[in-house]
Order: sequence, then C-alpha cells, then structure tokens
Amino acid sequence: MRRTDVLRASPRMFERDWMDRLSRIHPVVPVIIFVPAIVVLSVLALGRMATLPALAWVAGGYLVWTLSEYWIHRAIFHFEPEEGLGARFHWIVHGVHHDHPNDPLRLVMPPSVSIPGSSLFLVAFWLVLGLPTAFAFGAGFLVGYLLYDMTHYYLHHGRPRTRAGRWLRELHMRHHFQDHERGFGISAPYWDKVFGTPVRRGERVEPHGVAD
Repeated sequence: MRRTDVLRASPRMFERDWMDRLSRIHPVVPVIIFVPAIVVLSVLALGRMATLPALAWVAGGYLVWTLSEYWIHRAIFHFEPEEGLGARFHWIVHGVHHDHPNDPLRLVMPPSVSIPGSSLFLVAFWLVLGLPTAFAFGAGFLVGYLLYDMTHYYLHHGRPRTRAGRWLRELHMRHHFQDHERGFGISAPYWDKVFGTPVRRGERVEPHGVAD
C-alpha cells in the first residue's frame, strides 16, 4: 500500500458497526450543529445586553477557546500512555489521527464528543458568569471551536493560497511530520510562542503531496 493511502485510510476504531460509523464524521456536520447554536446564543445575548459589551464578551469567549484549543491538544490529546486502557484511549482520541492524518472523515470532532463537551463548557460559563453574559461568551467560544474544526480540515485537505494559510499549514504539517511535541495551536499558533512550544522551522517537512 502506498504511504499516501496509509495516511488517508484509517482503520476501524470499534467492532460494532454503529459505533465505528459514529467515529467517521463528514466535515459539514459541525457547521450544521454549531452555526444554529451560535446564532441562538448571539440573539439571546444581543436581546439582553448592549451591543458593545456583548461583542466584548464574544471576543472574550473566542480568546478562551483558543487557549482551550492549545491545552486540550497538548495535555489531553498528547497524553500518551504506553499500554493498557490509557493507550487505547489515546489512540481513539488522537493517536489514530497521527497515524492516518488525512482520513477526511476523522478530521473533525464527532458530535458524540463535541455536543456533550460544549454543553459542559456552556454550563460552566453560566455558573461562573451568569446570564446573559454567558450567552455572549458561549457564542464566542463556539465560534472559536467551529473555526478550529474547519481550519483543521482545511489544513489537511485544502491548498491555502494566502500567506497566512500556507503558514498555518506548514506549522501543522511540522507538528505531524517533524515534532509532535510542538505546534499544538492549530487555529491560534501564537499560544505555542507563549508557552514555549513553537515549531522549529527551516528543517525539512513532508511535501504537500504526502500530507494531502
């Protein structure tokens, strides 16, 4: 089997067919789920808050997502036990993506994970910030999450034409093929500089055709 085929076609995760099907997600699914949620939260916020404070809380929610993206990727996705249930958990959560990074159906988060996870965050925002602030903050947080999911898919299967897009793609490919202990920020790589994990540029990285 060619290496490009290995990178693209990931194996079954689960023996039960219905469970394995739930692990393979078309990239449009997060858009269908989270755009309506973002709209509802935004309408609820703007209906109860002045526009400028609402927008400021949206921006705050987005910023908190970018920080969460970095630490979820670094501390959870790359927590790598060598054996037992921990190793199995890591492979399901993220290891399969590093073994087969270009499977188009395993690049966005399954709703079975993203919906409960985002719900827990929204409840936490409500408890900490109260309403209606949590509506605006939650809307910004979900905007950040959706941008992350779509950016991640695009970096693997798109051909960025802008300088910023090519830069993001290079950083992420270096995370996959050069040093997986660096470059944890996907849509927000500036956190890698803040926390001392920027990718090392200038070394050879896999060509576009291999990681495409």
